[in-house]
Amino acid sequence: MLELTMAAVSGTDEGATAGMQMADAPSTPGSVLRVGRDKAVCRLGTPSDWLFVSRVHLEFQYGSDGVWHLTWLRGSQPDPSSEVRILAGGAAHPLAYGGTVALPPGGSGEIVIQDRTSPRSVNVGFHHEA
Repeated sequence: MLELTMAAVSGTDEGATAGMQMADAPSTPGSVLRVGRDKAVCRLGTPSDWLFVSRVHLEFQYGSDGVWHLTWLRGSQPDPSSEVRILAGGAAHPLAYGGTVALPPGGSGEIVIQDRTSPRSVNVGFHHEA
């Protein structure tokens, strides 16, 4: 089971958890959770006017290899207006635009979508069992 919590944070709300959203999915091949502005497709929806987040920005997918994978989906622009980093195991790792990374098994951490032009971010916490 993958559990996600998400909070949209502006510079004045640092550390605030108001409006936190939660979603989960079973660890079975083909399970998918998405984060983005398009609430019809994404289980965790960001503010619709936060254009630094794509309609479908992040995708968590459980693979046939028994591992959860995180992909930063490429949007309609050649260059993103945000940065994505993964905080896990006491270290921060950038995720490349269009890149995929395996989540550490049986772990927890946070994915941060940071606006490049203002102090806004979308913080997605994750936890899953091995």
